[in-house]
Amino acid sequence: MAFSRLRTAVLIGATAGTLWAGAATAQSAATIYRDPGFRGPAVSVERANPDMKLNFQVFSIRAQGKWELCPQPNFRGNCLIVGQNTSDLRQNYGWAGPLQSMRPVNDGRPPFPPPGGGNKPAAQSLRGMGAEFFPAPADNNGRVLACLRGANSAECASTSADRFCVSRGWRRAKHSAMETVSRQTFLADVLCVNTH
Repeated sequence: MAFSRLRTAVLIGATAGTLWAGAATAQSAATIYRDPGFRGPAVSVERANPDMKLNFQVFSIRAQGKWELCPQPNFRGNCLIVGQNTSDLRQNYGWAGPLQSMRPVNDGRPPFPPPGGGNKPAAQSLRGMGAEFFPAPADNNGRVLACLRGANSAECASTSADRFCVSRGWRRAKHSAMETVSRQTFLADVLCVNTH
């Protein structure tokens, strides 16, 4: 029985992740270049990549849609959001050059349209019998911040994720992550469960 619930939770997470990635990248593509002026070695990217494994720095980009560029793997470090072709990232944004992860962003809103229209994001989810997965947790005020006060930390985000899950009728958050968009850090990929 426990294995069946775990398998269900994994399938929920995998399916929701696929839906999230597909929706977020439908209109996104980027080509990054080693040198300013769109010159030198180049790499084309169409979806989130948490570990680019690049052996060169990046100083220009042709971007369709908005992209978050991060100097460390797993979207960490002092990330930069770019939403247009930029021939010199260093000159325009003070970008230092290292790029190890990047992903499309959607102005802090989930890529799913809110039900009935409106300008506030909906808390879209994939719900199963024993868990519910929220790629971009939101409430009536928009995306849910990872931490309400002070510096962002995993412990604070975990508490916020638990609070969010309880507000949705679940016991706690089994998994959560943080996503930085336009210098604000939100909860992401929250899996709510009723188990301890």
